[in-house]
Amino acid sequence: MKIKGLNNAIADVLKTYTKDIEQELEMIQKKVATNATKKLQQRSPVKKGRYARGWKAKKTSTGYVIYNASDPGKTHLLENGHAKRGGGRVKAYKHIEPVEQEAIQEYVREAERALRQ
Repeated sequence: MKIKGLNNAIADVLKTYTKDIEQELEMIQKKVATNATKKLQQRSPVKKGRYARGWKAKKTSTGYVIYNASDPGKTHLLENGHAKRGGGRVKAYKHIEPVEQEAIQEYVREAERALRQ
């Protein structure tokens, strides 16, 4: 026994479900990127505040990118430490990696929640 149009009905429902999930994941990505940016602004070292205020999130074709607009060259130096001119090293100030790990965990948790609904 064949049911006419069952294939089309199933395909339509799956398209609708896929669109809904894509929209939900897009909202989750934006929320996680915004939260991570705020955390980086709070946890960054502050001398004059320019570096800490420079954190921005930008939407790209594959997701969101978080970057420092004001002092992009300092991120690597502060995160990993660097050699001083007169010898010795400057201590690393780990502030990006912990926020990155928290953002990954938050995204996975929220994505799983969205897919369960």
